[in-house]
Amino acid sequence: MIEIMILYVLLQQDLTMYSIHKRIGEYFVAYSTPSFGAIKPALVRLEKSECITSSKIMSDGGKLSVFYSITKDGLKELKKLLVKPFSTNPLQFLSDARVKISCASVLSTEEYNELLLNIKSIALLHKVNAEQTLEDEYTPKDFYQKIILDNTICEYKNFISMVEGLEKNNARNS
Repeated sequence: MIEIMILYVLLQQDLTMYSIHKRIGEYFVAYSTPSFGAIKPALVRLEKSECITSSKIMSDGGKLSVFYSITKDGLKELKKLLVKPFSTNPLQFLSDARVKISCASVLSTEEYNELLLNIKSIALLHKVNAEQTLEDEYTPKDFYQKIILDNTICEYKNFISMVEGLEKNNARNS
């Protein structure tokens, strides 16, 4: 997901690593806060794969700054990453889905519809799994586990409703 966030913020403007970290914080803080330790290796990977380029610029104060820019290949990679299949881990899924929806403006209408359908299908599966776990009389659960499962079900219901709202909005705008 870090690559998606980096490429997306670089679509807006060329940035230094510090500015990338700050902009990611501004855009995605509600569901992801990557560290500098995660951003630096991702920048190296993206530059090696020619998704971004870097240029060194001397500031007025004599400090050397490295600015990163997205390339045409980077935009293609961003779109590819947005439609890439999700993790089967429910915890990772919600975070990834939120990031992907936040960056989906770069997708075509067809790609966006496909993304939303995929997200909704997986969310429904995770919701059903949580409901079945809660209802399964053979799975031992204490009070706290039941509360967490109930909250998880509510979270997926709300998330699915949001995705359905996005689908309706997209259908109206098509």
